Amino acid sequence: MTANEYNNCVDQYADAVYRFILKSVKDVDKAKDIVQESFTRMWEKLDDISYAKAKSYLFTTAYHTMIDTFRRDKRLTVFDELPMHHFTTENQYSDLKEVLNEAIDQLPSIQKSVLLLRDYEGYSYEEIGRMTNLNESQVKVYIFRARAFLKNYIGSLDRVM
Repeated sequence: MTANEYNNCVDQYADAVYRFILKSVKDVDKAKDIVQESFTRMWEKLDDISYAKAKSYLFTTAYHTMIDTFRRDKRLTVFDELPMHHFTTENQYSDLKEVLNEAIDQLPSIQKSVLLLRDYEGYSYEEIGRMTNLNESQVKVYIFRARAFLKNYIGSLDRVM
């Protein structure tokens, strides 16, 4: 890949990668750091990447960088003994998007990632499998389980009204 093709990748894919990562990490600064690190890694491997595979490489790198960040933060963070739900009250929401985002946040990270790649970014099962190092049937199972969880979490529209 040439420098011009790299710049073209930045222009074309930076926003999509940022949205994908932000949806997962829920922290603007951390999402920007992950996207920046992904582009840096892509730059370092510029001679090894073909322009045709750049988008896939970029999303895969961003996903793995995000997972590395989660693991690093998990080692560095000390959690309180009591879960946070003991300190919160139950609220009724009137916004479906808010309820959906709350439900997505409760998914395991792998289910959340494959669901976002499929439903928000529009990748095929095969592409998601390559990005996450899963086979196609595993991707389908994780997406099915995530959607089933969301359906059960949201329940009826009475929860949203």
